[in-house]
Amino acid sequence: MAAELPIPIFDSLDKALPDLKTAAVQSVRYDAVVKEYEKRFGHKPSYIARASGRVNLIGEHIDYVLFGCFPAAIERDILIACGPSPPGSGTSTPSAHVPGGVKAENLNPKYKPQHFVPMLKLAQGPSAAEQADAASNVHAEATWQLDIDKRELRWESYVKAGYYGVLNRYFSSTSEHPAPVDLLVTGSVPSGSGLSSSAAMVVASTLAFLSVNNKLDGITKGQLVEMAMENEKRVGVNSGGCVLICCSIRTQVFLPTSLSSLDQAASVICTPHSAIFVDFFPRLSAEPIPLPTPRTIPRAVFVCANSLVVSDKVVSAKIHYNLRVVETLVGARVLALRLGQTLSQSERPRLREVFSRWLGSPDLESSPEKIKAALERFLPEVEKLRPSAEGRKEGELGVTMQEMIEWSGLSAEQFHEVYLSWVDVEAEYFQLYKRARHVITEAIRVLEFRAVCLRAQATEGDLPDDTLRTLGALMDASHESCAKLCESSCPEVDQLAELARASGAYGSRTTGAGWGGCTVSLVAEDKVDEFIAKIKAGYAPYKDLEGDALHEVIFATKPSSGAFVLKLDE
Repeated sequence: MAAELPIPIFDSLDKALPDLKTAAVQSVRYDAVVKEYEKRFGHKPSYIARASGRVNLIGEHIDYVLFGCFPAAIERDILIACGPSPPGSGTSTPSAHVPGGVKAENLNPKYKPQHFVPMLKLAQGPSAAEQADAASNVHAEATWQLDIDKRELRWESYVKAGYYGVLNRYFSSTSEHPAPVDLLVTGSVPSGSGLSSSAAMVVASTLAFLSVNNKLDGITKGQLVEMAMENEKRVGVNSGGCVLICCSIRTQVFLPTSLSSLDQAASVICTPHSAIFVDFFPRLSAEPIPLPTPRTIPRAVFVCANSLVVSDKVVSAKIHYNLRVVETLVGARVLALRLGQTLSQSERPRLREVFSRWLGSPDLESSPEKIKAALERFLPEVEKLRPSAEGRKEGELGVTMQEMIEWSGLSAEQFHEVYLSWVDVEAEYFQLYKRARHVITEAIRVLEFRAVCLRAQATEGDLPDDTLRTLGALMDASHESCAKLCESSCPEVDQLAELARASGAYGSRTTGAGWGGCTVSLVAEDKVDEFIAKIKAGYAPYKDLEGDALHEVIFATKPSSGAFVLKLDE
């Protein structure tokens, strides 16, 4: 299993990046980071921790109902050069030399240097004097505290989040102190684009602190995913039940249940030229799937294009993110009841669980192929959620709050407790039918995308462009469903996807949580420059962008390797 493999540690970049062209380009970047680190801190780094961003190729807004997705790591990444801070270094602050002290800097000048020291708290509740001397009391059971303000997402919060888990996992009951650390961060994953820059940051930070403290031995990729998931909660992301981002004291945004694990798994487990099929039922699993793009004629890559629309989660949560979660959960309950399934008053099943109960036999879902066939049989059952046209305006497929409560079989008080007491939502009509239909059809598309890739893998030699056309058609259908059934797109993203198809893409779709962010398009590798030029000419926000500014918002990427550590010469 890929999750059981160790974290890759390399002593040269050409081993880490076997593609010679990629290694040549990246070596310039890595060398620049090392030189800048030495300039700032007065000594060379010991390691560079690297974690990639990710793009979800297909499978949007279905992970929180426990259906599988198909992400891939991208070449854009986060690098953290790091090393123990030597005593007496003229450029380091005194606080960076106490046990666990950190001096963190960022190559991006808009992010100011930070230095911080974690606080050691003893389990037996020390006095103020004892706490001040806690660093010398090495035999007591201890926990560590770092100040992370969840109301304001600051760049160093992600560094602290990665550090938190390392401290409390490895230094809670030991005589060993964490090393003082100097680190320098740089990144090429656009923030706010839906390409998981925050997950990459936490993975890289976790790796950096593990490396400097010599704690990498024996850690598997799966364990790193789990650690990074737990660490990212420190910034306000809480996977399990619903992913919760605390954007302010009064506002909570519930994002897809397994979105965090999806991001971390892609950033850590992926291998070059592969995606991973991430499944969430009956337990989390990740299956590497080689992509056919390096063997098709023509060769193909994925182009990510940022719409430059950033969804304000604080403002829109109750009509977007939170609402989709509630609509799919209520839809699952109503469908379960109409399928004759018995539910308790407090039970809140998800659609994947309703589907599994409908099947009634573990053998019928023992493989992705069987699940796909069963989903195709299950799809007509979703029509049980379609409301009667009587008394509704033409084309309206939603139901009112009162209707939704009646359909749930609960009293108004019970319904509020189960579905609304933990989240704020707002809608005139709740689209149970449309959301459920999106989920089931999208789950089928994910499994078909996987099947196309596996059939290609079993075929020798070059592959015809029919393979690309089939994958592209699935991406197009996914975007249409996201736009019309899930309604998680926006006009600018729709325009980019349409423009991509008109500019020669085999397929194009929205990717990420939605209501802004990026599209991902499947494009012939030898047509990338022409494709980007056409997008630039046709998408108004790009027209005045040139050079690096343009490359920041639209770029081609091949599926990349996941996280690794580069060990540098002493």
